[in-house]
Amino acid sequence: MRDQRVRSGGIELAVRERGEGNRPAVVLVHGYPDTGAMWDDVAERLAGRFRVITYDVRGAGGSSAPSDPLDYGLDALMGDLEAVLDGVGADEPVHLVGHDWGSVQGWEAVIGDRLRGRFASFTSISGPDRRHLARWVRTSVRSGPRGVREVLAQARRSVYMPVLMAPRAGELAARLLPAGFARGLRLREGAEPRPGHPAATLAQDARNGLGLYRANMGRRRGGSPEGARRASEGDGRTDVPVQLIVPIKDRYGSQPLLLSPRGVVPNLYVRRAPAGHWVARSHPDLVARWITEFVEHVEGGPETPGLAHARAAAEPGKEFGGDLVVVTGAGSGIGRATARAFAAAGARVVVADIDEGGAKRTVDEIGAAGGEAHVYRVDVADAEAMERFARYVKDTWGVPDIVVNNAGIALAGSLLETPEEDWERIRSINVDGMYRGSRLFGRQMVERGEGGHIVIVSSLAAFTPSPELPAYGATKAAVLQLAECFRLDMERYGIGVTAVCPGAVDTPITRQTRFVGMAPAVDAELREKMGRAIERRGFPPEKVARAILRAVRQDAAVVPVAVEAHVARTIARVSPAANRALARLGRRAGDRLLAGVQDRHAGPR
Repeated sequence: MRDQRVRSGGIELAVRERGEGNRPAVVLVHGYPDTGAMWDDVAERLAGRFRVITYDVRGAGGSSAPSDPLDYGLDALMGDLEAVLDGVGADEPVHLVGHDWGSVQGWEAVIGDRLRGRFASFTSISGPDRRHLARWVRTSVRSGPRGVREVLAQARRSVYMPVLMAPRAGELAARLLPAGFARGLRLREGAEPRPGHPAATLAQDARNGLGLYRANMGRRRGGSPEGARRASEGDGRTDVPVQLIVPIKDRYGSQPLLLSPRGVVPNLYVRRAPAGHWVARSHPDLVARWITEFVEHVEGGPETPGLAHARAAAEPGKEFGGDLVVVTGAGSGIGRATARAFAAAGARVVVADIDEGGAKRTVDEIGAAGGEAHVYRVDVADAEAMERFARYVKDTWGVPDIVVNNAGIALAGSLLETPEEDWERIRSINVDGMYRGSRLFGRQMVERGEGGHIVIVSSLAAFTPSPELPAYGATKAAVLQLAECFRLDMERYGIGVTAVCPGAVDTPITRQTRFVGMAPAVDAELREKMGRAIERRGFPPEKVARAILRAVRQDAAVVPVAVEAHVARTIARVSPAANRALARLGRRAGDRLLAGVQDRHAGPR
């Protein structure tokens, strides 16, 4: 480890080098209100393979501050970066990594002309380019209500910026920041404070760093609106390969904003990290591994499966581009619609079902639409078969990013008439199958350490008691609670868990529901009547599929889909007595229907 000081105009910058000097150089640039020590955990992991350079930006840590508190413009910061590269003798193009304001600097460096040719690659973490930001805002607002909501959501995350830019208010915020910074790292980021971070100079660094916001946002001092307009022109393209590391729990930058380079930067890779803003502190192994993979590939190494996934994830308009999605019960109904929806959004889908023919039809439909899907026959009620399935998926395609546990059956009739074998069957599929899919693939996600999402399909029957559906309702209530518990368990690993409660959906399950204790003719007519009623309801499985994709995107906990599911959940939470009263009304209607059907099939008396 070697320390030196580099002069940039009237500024002295504190620079630290690690690793052998003849290796590819990686330059790490920090943000606000950090110092170069923020990178120590990552830098130590990289130093075995690369020459690693960190430095304190002007006004931070061991570097001096400009006499003019507004001398923090991007032109000045580019001069500092150039001075560091010259000072350490970086004659060959280096691999640049930036976080927060360090990433903002990085974008300026690889897009602008001043330092053209000096960078072999750029890894951006939680710091957008101003051109990409402006383009994203314009495009989102014009796209409709969803885009407007995304812009407003980002505006709420950025409310601190006007405070830091305002006279006196910014100084007050900077004075208060050190008191809660270490605690926030621990509680919100999962990063324990350590020597060097937060820095002993944090109070002064926070005050000096206000210049970053004041010099680079809004109208520049001495400039004109026309000058500011010209400065923001251009589409933000760069020929430098770029890797985006997007922390999905970032409190300051939303995913839509941080993904704004998609469609602009041609050689782009996107990684999503199960972490908050300071991902380099909370997940240094992951960040170092991703930087290493990317740099070695740019230096001529092979493209790893992870990088191939990241390249697919960079495709614009493909929200789940490159993701591996496993869907059980995907041979028909909600499972088929969900598999098709994920494939249309760019995912590779494993279509699993006990009905291999149905699964193949789903795969054929996805292939005809230009998607990628693979069939696998599995009975979720078979523990050993599920073990083999999970191993096969991992060995063949890798660890899934998303798993949708959808396979299920229905059973109607009084609990008094439900035999042991029927009870065991519905439990083994509806509960045990969900348990196995969640546990087996959840373990894989935890071991990989890159997050993921697990969906468990429950039902409105989980909220509503019904004497006609005791076995089905019990299993669906069980998996709703399973999802709630599992979500809390998996939070620490950055893995989301969602319970989806569809409602009355037009799927084959309604006509496959068996009524226990009934004569075959009665059973058949009741199935047909129920099927026609659901069909008249006209709620297609595609709406549930869209809700599942939205739930994964938003990391929702419990998602009722159809209106009756929302109503049932609300009544169950607000008035359990009213919920039971409605169930009694339903029982009386069901009794009348059953009596009529039985009379028709009773024969002459």
